[in-house]
Amino acid sequence: MDSRAGTRLRESLERRQIALYLAALAAGFLAGAAVPGSQALDLFISPAIALLLYATFLAVPFTRIRAGLLDLRFLGLLMVLNFVLVPVLVFALSRFVAHDAALLTGVLLVLLAPCIDYVIVFSALGGAAHGKLLAATPLLMIAQLLLLPFFLWLFTSGSVTGIIAPEPLLEALVLLILLPLAAAAATQLLADRRPSFRRAAAAGNAAMVPLMLVVLFTVAASQARRVLDAGAALAALVPLYAVFLAVMVLIGALTGHAGGLDYGSARALAFSGATRNSLVVLPLALALPEAAGTAAAAVVTQTFTELAGMALAIRCIPRLLPQPAGRASGPDLPAGA
Repeated sequence: MDSRAGTRLRESLERRQIALYLAALAAGFLAGAAVPGSQALDLFISPAIALLLYATFLAVPFTRIRAGLLDLRFLGLLMVLNFVLVPVLVFALSRFVAHDAALLTGVLLVLLAPCIDYVIVFSALGGAAHGKLLAATPLLMIAQLLLLPFFLWLFTSGSVTGIIAPEPLLEALVLLILLPLAAAAATQLLADRRPSFRRAAAAGNAAMVPLMLVVLFTVAASQARRVLDAGAALAALVPLYAVFLAVMVLIGALTGHAGGLDYGSARALAFSGATRNSLVVLPLALALPEAAGTAAAAVVTQTFTELAGMALAIRCIPRLLPQPAGRASGPDLPAGA
């Protein structure tokens, strides 16, 4: 396949990615429900996510991260939104499932963790400053891994923290963040010197949508039986997740506007507040004792709900935060990047 054909294929996939993501989830769910032993695919979730995050980090221009991190107003509002305002809403919503420790653990795990992967896709489709979210990705991931144990302890009065071992958190930090981040940085550094690394960088950027499809299919197939077994209990989570998404879109938009951000940065804030890190926290839920296995199904249910909601969010957020008349699209990173 020549480069022009490859470019056309990549652009075609990117234009249709939301529909493709939903199709991958549906296909994975049907396959997992029909094929015995599909839960064994659990073993492939973390490696697939690590590859996806490597491709995601390859899209971060490391020479420009410093400029992105110098936008202290955006970063400050991003952290306040995700680690102050979101927890307040999550605490209120989680009271509806506080009677079930497994469901409560799953809801808290997924809703307290801001997304670091497909939020970049959705924010780009919604005309947001997705480059700023890319630059903030490592910071968001490290912050949530450090703060999750504290919030779990706080919101459950310590009742579930004893079943969450620190090893999965450390493993997620090393295998899903530090190693992919270091590999992406090394690839970019060597791309200027060696054609093989330049080709690897280009292939990584082109592979983001296919890798996301693989991850979503694998997640849905491996968790289909758990979701079916939990049944009615998970159905009650769908409106809870939908309310979270809708409210956080509004809070994110208001926070960005009140903070004096440009429309692109304010949109990025709204997308970050609304999207959650279900793919990365799923391995944490799977590491829980079998008695809390419903937690993993609760995480997957959020993925289904969120991806469906994002199809609406990419249309609603630009209307809540319209581009000023007569202005071209704003920069992804601050001036001087």
